[in-house]
Amino acid sequence: MRNLSMDALRAFIATADLGGVTAAADHLGRSQPAISLQIKKLEESLNVEIFTRYNKHLKLSESGSLIYETTKQILALNDQLTTQFSQPELAGQIRLGIPSEFATTLVPKILGRFSQAYPMVALEVFSDLSRNLLSESQRSQYDLILALHDKPSARRKGLIKSDKLVWVGSKEHRHDRQEALPLILAQDGCLYRKRALLALDKIKKPWRIIHTNPDLSGIQAAIREGLGVTVLAESTVPEGLAIIDRYGKSDLLPSLGSIDISLLYERRSVSEVTERLAGYIQSSLH
Repeated sequence: MRNLSMDALRAFIATADLGGVTAAADHLGRSQPAISLQIKKLEESLNVEIFTRYNKHLKLSESGSLIYETTKQILALNDQLTTQFSQPELAGQIRLGIPSEFATTLVPKILGRFSQAYPMVALEVFSDLSRNLLSESQRSQYDLILALHDKPSARRKGLIKSDKLVWVGSKEHRHDRQEALPLILAQDGCLYRKRALLALDKIKKPWRIIHTNPDLSGIQAAIREGLGVTVLAESTVPEGLAIIDRYGKSDLLPSLGSIDISLLYERRSVSEVTERLAGYIQSSLH
């Protein structure tokens, strides 16, 4: 026994009610050829002619008139059943705290997809240093916090992954090994800044900070101008910048180790909405 397509039945009813394929296509958000194809499929399935043409308009045939009311009943029962067992649309507000470099690279990936999937959820994103996001004064302000940790630990609560820290510069930038390494870093308190300076001091490599900027976009712009290099988590390196293994031809830069990335949320904020956003973030970082 053949099964009738719900899309074909909806195309039939819309065309009958509106008097034409073009109007039905506009109403259903489909193309005119798609509506015509659905009606043709329905006629083939029932082996009847549903419409006749009259003064450039479509009119129900005798067979079409016979199946019109039954079709409306089928669609009504279908809609009633799906509505009865469908999940209510998620709604609410989420305040997400996130380091600026992740806000620049991660938020554009997830914001569009998450907002499209859950249009009734208002997502507010706040950028700051991880130490500030996790501080007693700020932590309770957020529902979710994506944070970086200096000392990797397999037992860390909310651990998503460990990420390698890398030296990053422009693809064209060159540096005389005899000169102090020009650095573009965030302000004091930044984990990347701390790790870079400790690593350089350990090998007694001269350095100088030539630009300080709390935002990755500003750091990125300075690097593209060839002003210096910075340190980032490998997964956040923007397109157009280069990971530097060897700076110049013989001057090996020190290893920077890795950091932990965790996703934490306040116990009071645990909800289906925050769980869904957490899932989007985790999948984007893996």
